Amino acid sequence: MDTKLSNPKKLHHNPNQLILVDADGVLLNWEYAFDVWMAEHGFEQQPNTQFEYKIGHRYNIPPEQAKKLTRMFNESAAVGFLPPLRDAMYYVKRLHEEHGYVFHCITSVSLNVNAQRLRIMNLHKLFGETAFERVTCLDTGADKDQALSEYADSGCWWIEDKPENAQVGLKLGLRSMLMEHGHNMDYANDQIPVVKNWRQAYDLITG
Repeated sequence: MDTKLSNPKKLHHNPNQLILVDADGVLLNWEYAFDVWMAEHGFEQQPNTQFEYKIGHRYNIPPEQAKKLTRMFNESAAVGFLPPLRDAMYYVKRLHEEHGYVFHCITSVSLNVNAQRLRIMNLHKLFGETAFERVTCLDTGADKDQALSEYADSGCWWIEDKPENAQVGLKLGLRSMLMEHGHNMDYANDQIPVVKNWRQAYDLITG
């Protein structure tokens, strides 16, 4: 696990003012950018697969090729220029600037140093230099159990789009929240609220 600090002077330890977030599918529209990149490389998305989470199924390619292409994309220059997801920019900035929250991002982007730099640059460009106090970069597609364990029993908000990672957070004593996508819209857990956008996340956090 490789951890990059946006502000290495001091980490924020007040759980009431700390929000843990995933990047892809929560802050950044990775899916859109990946589909554009795949089209540029000659891959055609299969019909009626817009809600399909598995890349192999979406493009009718073997799982190993899907993993290789995902890693290639995450380590390409394109990963430094992902657009924000929905209304993320507006509400992340409000939470930080108006309410004093800071963010720790846990992202399974890559262990490649250049990819990590691009990820941090992308977040700073979209959300400002001070919102993300800490960015933890894991290997492409890696589980987040170990990274989340550092925050066990803190009661911090943890915003994800992958149900498995949200459940890990819940078991560790975090307040998990799921950002809705086609691949998780049928997920149901009374202890993990599902939000359609950052406006709903903002209302839950500040309400």
